[in-house]
Amino acid sequence: MRPCARFVSSMAGKNKRKLEDLSVDEFMLSGFDSDEEDACEDEESTQQKGKMKKPAPQKTSDKKQGKASEHKDHLSALKSKDPEFYEFLQENDQKLLNFDDSDSLEDEDEDEEERMYHRLPSQLEEADEDDDEEESEKKDAKKSKEATKVTEAMIENWRAGLRKEPTAKLIRDITQAFKAAVATTKGDSEELCRYTISDSAVFNSLVLFCIKYMHAALNKMLKLKAPEQGQKKLILPSSSPRWQKNQIDIKMYVAGVVQLLSSLTQATVIAAVLRHANQMVPYYLCLPKQCRHLLKSLIKHWSTGEETVRVLAFLALSKICRHKQEIYLNSVLKQMYIAYVKNCKFTSPNTLPMINFMQRTLAEMYSLDTQVSYQHAFIYIRQLAIHLRNAINLKKKETYQSVYNWQYVHCLYLWCRVLSTIYPNEVLEPLIYPLCQVIIGCIKLVPISRYYPLRLHCVRAITLLSANTKTYVPALPFLLEILQREDFNKKPGRMSIKPINFAVILKLSKTNLQEKAYKDGLVEQLYDLILEYFHTQACSIGFPELALPTIVQLKAFLKECKVANYCKQMRQLLEKIQENCSYITGRRQKAAFGVADVTAVAAWEKQVAEEGTPLTKYYSQWKKLREKEIQLEISGKERMEDLNLPEIKRKKAEEKKANKKEFKGLFESDSDDDGDDLFKSKEEQGGSDEDDEGREDLLDLSDEEDVDDSEEDDSDGDQKKPSSSKGKTPKKMLSTELKVVAEGDEDMVEDLELSDQD
Repeated sequence: MRPCARFVSSMAGKNKRKLEDLSVDEFMLSGFDSDEEDACEDEESTQQKGKMKKPAPQKTSDKKQGKASEHKDHLSALKSKDPEFYEFLQENDQKLLNFDDSDSLEDEDEDEEERMYHRLPSQLEEADEDDDEEESEKKDAKKSKEATKVTEAMIENWRAGLRKEPTAKLIRDITQAFKAAVATTKGDSEELCRYTISDSAVFNSLVLFCIKYMHAALNKMLKLKAPEQGQKKLILPSSSPRWQKNQIDIKMYVAGVVQLLSSLTQATVIAAVLRHANQMVPYYLCLPKQCRHLLKSLIKHWSTGEETVRVLAFLALSKICRHKQEIYLNSVLKQMYIAYVKNCKFTSPNTLPMINFMQRTLAEMYSLDTQVSYQHAFIYIRQLAIHLRNAINLKKKETYQSVYNWQYVHCLYLWCRVLSTIYPNEVLEPLIYPLCQVIIGCIKLVPISRYYPLRLHCVRAITLLSANTKTYVPALPFLLEILQREDFNKKPGRMSIKPINFAVILKLSKTNLQEKAYKDGLVEQLYDLILEYFHTQACSIGFPELALPTIVQLKAFLKECKVANYCKQMRQLLEKIQENCSYITGRRQKAAFGVADVTAVAAWEKQVAEEGTPLTKYYSQWKKLREKEIQLEISGKERMEDLNLPEIKRKKAEEKKANKKEFKGLFESDSDDDGDDLFKSKEEQGGSDEDDEGREDLLDLSDEEDVDDSEEDDSDGDQKKPSSSKGKTPKKMLSTELKVVAEGDEDMVEDLELSDQD
């Protein structure tokens, strides 16, 4: 037998030899040159000690086999490597060759399962409510022992300390107290704080104290230099050598300011905290996480707060984005645009000023970086165009509603204002044409009279874009089309007390189309928009050719329209346009350059604009008067809404005839035939529609006596004319007849004299 076999047999015995007892030759011949044989020896020793159990069916999965299966493979390979040693094992230890690894694997798997999975106990213990209450009471007692109650005296001591010399410990105490105050507004009673606030007066004093003194105290503690006058660059607190030491306390304080902003509801308090946050902007710029939270809160107040709150929030937003454009501007513009769209869904006289404020401020934010603005404008204008394309192709009610709504119209107006504000700019100029095409497509989508208000809004947006970008956009045809299609001679079917405010509506109801206020307001809007558009082109050298189609349309309208009030407004507009045409034509005749000379044309138009034209001078005066009228209308509407006016019932035709017959006897001097002729003349003669509408207004607003009085006044007024019969009767009367009349009843004579004087 070889030494290796002898060694293995000796190892298979009960007396196991230690490694340190082996000689060098025995160690080298024992087969310890590989991990495989080492594993074999370990397995043999374990089998000799009787640790293996009965064989079990072998598992087929390679992942579940483990080290024992690997050892079995090594023994099978031993037959070819060392057949003599394999025969020795067959003769002396047959169990070693025929062992099964399932038993050891099962033990290992059970141990692993016990370690990996938690086994539920056989019985569950019931929770005791008393124990929970005791634990909570203990926690509260412990917290009350640890926390210190803030008092007015403590705040006064902190104020005195800040005036003397603000130290890091003092700042830490104040920030901890401020943290406790903010926790009370959020309702986080479980949050651990060194101080507690239990009195509202103490809370107010602490917040006011922090707003007034903390900014200056932090600057003094960090030894920051005050910025010089006219210096735009901010001095960041992170440049101070004391920043790292006090960064944790400052971070806690600025985070508390943001949390306080999100929990306040009163506008005056929010405004005070926003002013303080505006002072603390340099500290927020050094803390990115807190700065992002502040921006989110500022955008919310900018889009939903009151007027002062909105302005302060915008100032802080602008300040942050100006100094950290590359970090915050892109995300801020996106969030502001989304907030703008959300908050312009409904438009009323109260919300319209806020929407206009958001438009102007957002346009100013887009002007900070034109490259970023182009990306945003391109994406959102394309989105508007996609909505319009779907509406044109599908022609369904849902797709029409996706275009004909306030959000869509306000977005169009926003991008017109953005492009107008940033002009001239080579980056954004290519967006003018697609935006105009979207607006014109919106007008042509549903060209019916019910959507005339939406058309007027779109024309106003085009006028704004054309005026500020010096781009000619043909908007007049959409206004002149209304003059052609609408029948202004038709008498209204309904009378209305309140005028229609076209600034806050997009669609008219069928009832509105029948009202007199609809046509009155429509004529006013057409007058305003045509005048505004011509004002933008008043100094153009081609103004006479531009105004020619409008002059033709206005003359045709004046021939067809029979309503005096409408004709008066349009005639005045026509005169101003013709006057400006004559002025431009006279100036052009004196010019010594050709039409192809673009530079000379631009210089000529600039000179005309500086000197002014008849239309521009009239427009400046008209604009002031128009703004005053709008303010009076708004104030008048507010007063009308406060009054509870009674409902007026119109009289029936039968009652009117009965009243006429009843009162005929009172005026014997007037002939019955004249009265009948007068009533016939009102219906059959070609009087103006405006007079008829005025009479209908009187009928609506009068009671029974007022109706009769108005009829008397109308008849008396008609009798003053030279063609009236009463105007001729005094010439035919003799002196004797006059004496007889004078001797009659005095009361009757007085009544007749009064009526003649009227």
